[in-house]
Amino acid sequence: MMKSLRMTALAAALMATTSVAAMAEVVYHRGNTADPETLDQHKTSTTYEAHILRDMYEGLVSYSAEGKIIPGVATDWNVSGDGTVYTFTLRDNAKWSNGDPVVAGDFVYSLKRIMNPETGAKYATVLYPILNAEAINKGEKPVDDLGVKAIDDKTLEITLASATPYFIDLLAHQTGLPVHPASVEKFGTDFVKAENIVTNGPFTLAEFIPNAHVKATKNPNFHDAANVAIDTVYFYPTEDRGAALRRFQAGELHTNNDAPTEQVAFMRTELGDQFRVAPYLGTYYYALNHEDKGLSNPDVRQALSMSIDREFLADEIWGSTMVAGYSFVPPGIGNYGDPAFADYKDMSIIDREDKARELLEAAGYSESNPLNLTINYNTSENHKNTAVAIADMWKPLGVEVSLVNTDTKTHYAMLRDRQDFDVARAGWIGDYSDPQNFLFMVESDNTGFNYARYENPEYDKLMDEAAATVDLEKRADILKQAETLFMRDLPFIPLMYYGSMNLVSTKVSGFENNLLNIHPTRWMSISE
Repeated sequence: MMKSLRMTALAAALMATTSVAAMAEVVYHRGNTADPETLDQHKTSTTYEAHILRDMYEGLVSYSAEGKIIPGVATDWNVSGDGTVYTFTLRDNAKWSNGDPVVAGDFVYSLKRIMNPETGAKYATVLYPILNAEAINKGEKPVDDLGVKAIDDKTLEITLASATPYFIDLLAHQTGLPVHPASVEKFGTDFVKAENIVTNGPFTLAEFIPNAHVKATKNPNFHDAANVAIDTVYFYPTEDRGAALRRFQAGELHTNNDAPTEQVAFMRTELGDQFRVAPYLGTYYYALNHEDKGLSNPDVRQALSMSIDREFLADEIWGSTMVAGYSFVPPGIGNYGDPAFADYKDMSIIDREDKARELLEAAGYSESNPLNLTINYNTSENHKNTAVAIADMWKPLGVEVSLVNTDTKTHYAMLRDRQDFDVARAGWIGDYSDPQNFLFMVESDNTGFNYARYENPEYDKLMDEAAATVDLEKRADILKQAETLFMRDLPFIPLMYYGSMNLVSTKVSGFENNLLNIHPTRWMSISE
């Protein structure tokens, strides 16, 4: 009898232990560059904000673990013969985190909100292909003229101004994510606070503590919640890549979306496959302020560009995790062919330095009468080392450089607010694989991203012409003409094409390398 009781007690204890184990919370600790400036999908402008927003919201389309477009709230869609009318069918089981159904009217409201100039969306230009979007965003037409319509709760129609081959890709961008209309109407800009927010993605916001973390928890009303393995994800600001590496090695971070390039050799030796380098659709560049007295001279801009040893930067500073870049549009992008490379791409660095010195002397600058410039960069040893190296390359030509470092949030606010600067570090990661996504940045009316304050009517005309051209080959030729002007006028100095660097623990499954470096938490799992 005693033996039987002991066996029964043991079995009960084992069952309780198993039950607790089964119910244990799965927590993902994710390094994510910096604090978000905003969690309003209509005001966002950075990749690290996008990582958080894609976890909390689902658009008409979404991303797979491999970075491919897949159905999201829309189960399918069809396109009219002329490529201008898209009709989306929404899934029946799409819900907001408060239980409300997701309906076509939510997307109509959201698309009108981002185009409303009162919203102040930095990234509204991404959705300009929608009929009347640009005119509405510029205050030239009423918001209700936007080419979006709810046929019924489960059918959404979007009409474009002209055929746009990459339109579905645009809808996966964070600007295509819907807001919950009732929450925005009730709370205004405070709808993003944890106590007010309503989301429709795999996760919902639990708390945001600046300089500490963003915490998101699993949304039980998400249509695929049963297949979401992670219960809670913490996004940590990890501007200090060296500190992030130490936290990763200590097991405090499961992943980090960057790494200190000065420790590449160490990471390859010590971390093995946990240090991942993969091709990435992006360009690392320096913006040149065209309103600056010295930099307003195109010969000065060309001299500064051609004297930079990009191979040294990519291989020595960035540990071969970058590739030397001589065009703004990265090679391999869709719908394009070869980009418009700088005409000095194949010259030796010695010949380029000699030519650069000639151009600067002709402009009145030399070691005895130097051109004084400031390079602004955001916090990172990688960016600092790049700036120091470029300053050294410019010094023999008669260019004196001062370095100014600020945190990421302050740095990009400075650029967007068009504050005074000479040269500023920036980077652009493609939102979709099309050259327009790079070249649109310096259209004269793109105040959100035209950091150089570049204005060229000929360039703008070519971009408008490309936007109205359906034939992909003709369109590619027009865009190539625009990039050729870009490389002549140099609003930005392209320096390198990105490679993505990620630290990924062996405990993590579902983190797949891809060209867009997009890694939704939805597809991941953690094994402790």
